Amino acid sequence: MDIIKSIEHEQLKSKVPDIRVGNTVRVHQRIKEGNRQRIQVFEGIVIKKQNGGLNETFTVRRVAYGVGVEKTFLLNSPLIEKVETVRVGKARRAKLYYLRDRVGKAAKTKENVGARIENKEIIVKEEVPAKEEVTENVTEAAVETPVEAKVEAPAEETKTENTENK
Repeated sequence: MDIIKSIEHEQLKSKVPDIRVGNTVRVHQRIKEGNRQRIQVFEGIVIKKQNGGLNETFTVRRVAYGVGVEKTFLLNSPLIEKVETVRVGKARRAKLYYLRDRVGKAAKTKENVGARIENKEIIVKEEVPAKEEVTENVTEAAVETPVEAKVEAPAEETKTENTENK
C-alpha cells in the first residue's frame, strides 16, 4: 500500500489551482496534433468536482453554437497548463446538473459580486531542498570549529602567564 502512495505522490503536481463549483473558469490544455503542440482554451462553468488525490477531476460545461458541451479534466494532468478563474459564482449545491436543462441567461450561476477574482493555488506537496546544500553547510561548520579552538587556546595561555608574573 505504501508503494502505491509513494508512486501517486511523485505524480501529483506541487501546486494545484483552487477550483470551486459554480465558478466560470478558463482551462488551458495542451493538445498534440501529429508532431505539433498547441494550447487550446476551454471556458465554462464548473458543474462538478469529484474524487481526490491523484484522480481528482472537474467537469466544465459551456454552450457552443447552441449545443451544450461538457469536458472532464484531470486536475493533476501534465497536459493542463493552467486554470484561470473568470468569475466567482454562487453555488449552493455540490453538483450543478440542473444547468443542463436551462437555456440562455438561466444557464448561468449568480455572480458573487463581493468576491475577488484570485487565481489561488493550493500547495499539495512541498519541495524538499537538495541534499548537496546540507552537506556543504556541515563541512563549513566542521571547518569553523577547529579554527575557533586554535584561536582560543593561545588566549588562555597568555592569561595564565600574566597571573604567574604578578
